[in-house]
Amino acid sequence: MARRKCYPDFRHWMGKYRLIPRRLAAWGILACLLLFLPQTSPGQEVTPIRIGATVSLSGKYVEPSAMVRDAMRLWEKQVNQRGGLLGRPVKLILYDDQSRPELARELYRQLILQDKVDLVLSPYGTPLTLLASKVTEQHKFVMLGASAAGENIWQRGYKYIFGVYAPARRYLIGFLDLIARQGRESVAILYENSSFNIAAAQGAQEWARRLGIKVSYFKGYRQGKTELPRLLPESLGTQADGLILCSYPEDSYELLALLKQAASRPKALCLTIGPALPSFYEKVGSMAEGIFGPSQWEPDTRIPFPGTKEFIESFKALAHRPPSYHAGSTFAACQILEKAITHNQSLDQNKLREYVLSLDTVTVIGRFRVDSTGMQIGHNPILIQWQHGKKEIVYPSFMQTAPPRF
Repeated sequence: MARRKCYPDFRHWMGKYRLIPRRLAAWGILACLLLFLPQTSPGQEVTPIRIGATVSLSGKYVEPSAMVRDAMRLWEKQVNQRGGLLGRPVKLILYDDQSRPELARELYRQLILQDKVDLVLSPYGTPLTLLASKVTEQHKFVMLGASAAGENIWQRGYKYIFGVYAPARRYLIGFLDLIARQGRESVAILYENSSFNIAAAQGAQEWARRLGIKVSYFKGYRQGKTELPRLLPESLGTQADGLILCSYPEDSYELLALLKQAASRPKALCLTIGPALPSFYEKVGSMAEGIFGPSQWEPDTRIPFPGTKEFIESFKALAHRPPSYHAGSTFAACQILEKAITHNQSLDQNKLREYVLSLDTVTVIGRFRVDSTGMQIGHNPILIQWQHGKKEIVYPSFMQTAPPRF
């Protein structure tokens, strides 16, 4: 295949006119090249690519959403340092959704219809992504659901929403596999009645049965502060070998406060979301010791994914704390969006959609590959455990930074 020439072949041109003085020839070449440069008026500003999203600056998602926000800002900073996208700087437009799904939906409508953004990034969490994606689907905007794992998002026949997380039903496979290998026979499961936590609990129930572990207690709740004081003693009363709580961080802290006063503690305790946050130990102190938690990624330079070390260091420099997997997955989503734009040299949403749908790549958090519905199938969660005041990866074995302790 012949290589396409972008400019005249000046070697041939020079060979034909050998008698022209070199300096004059050089000026001629420069004049020709200038014809190919974009013409801008003096002082003319390049219109930025506007990228809209919501973050939770208040409400129950504030802690993980702060990670999401800082990862977006880091990517924005780095892209602009590299010269932007398509020769244009990028500019984030962020609104506070207050952890309210209905507000997130209205704000995404505002971003698309009033602010006229070129692209969108996703909010934090399954409930907000579920409603926000209704708007982006209606207007055919690609959304990479960087912080959502509820499988119901991908059961609606939508074409423009893509997952980055491993689905919620696979979150707790590692914990259940470990306790099965330890000869543990039963587990109790508590879960908050929200789409992500219901899916995570149902997935845990299904995998427990596959692994021969009895589910001795399975209960959902709406208000952790008022209902956990009753549900925790009931679950402990079954004398299950393990206890799983599928919830957001606030309820994890509530459960641990109750366990501190309880007469007994389960032999193995696994909490979703909370333990993966770097601030978890600061909030609960020695109660963190031995607690397991699923994670999509960890800020450990030993993780063998391209750009992991650089991402960890640059995030720390920007945010003054290590990133959680919520930050990692958001940065990965931004990487994928950038890759799609660069490949297509376009902001056309249909072109971006087709590219993401066919993509099989490795980001800072691991493999990215989606099925025909847009649900993530390439990435797998890991399991961490707090040991001696720090997080260790205990599952899978090939990524292990320390053996699990029971």
